[in-house]
Amino acid sequence: MALKEKIEALEKELASVLGAAPPAPAPVPEPAGKGQISAAGRARIAAAQKARWAKLKQAAAPKPAAKPKRKLSPEGRRRIIEATKARWAKIRAAKAAEAAAKSKTTRGAGGGNK
Repeated sequence: MALKEKIEALEKELASVLGAAPPAPAPVPEPAGKGQISAAGRARIAAAQKARWAKLKQAAAPKPAAKPKRKLSPEGRRRIIEATKARWAKIRAAKAAEAAAKSKTTRGAGGGNK
């Protein structure tokens, strides 16, 4: 603020030397308020937006009907169960064979009592 006061004092001094009145400070423009839109303008905007939505909805093709869900026949289910049981039996047999092979190799090793 001191700078402003100095500037004003210098301007007054200059004006007195030149013999003119001190210049009036430039008016500070106030920020413009928000413009108001008329009811007719709002109606035009609303109508245009409704037309855009209608055009979009019209362009969207209707979805085809969903295919009915397929059902598994009892025979098909039985086949799947049998295949699963066979697969697991094979896995269990492989594990049993592996365990038997391990027990044979560890049974003979170790020497025993003297």
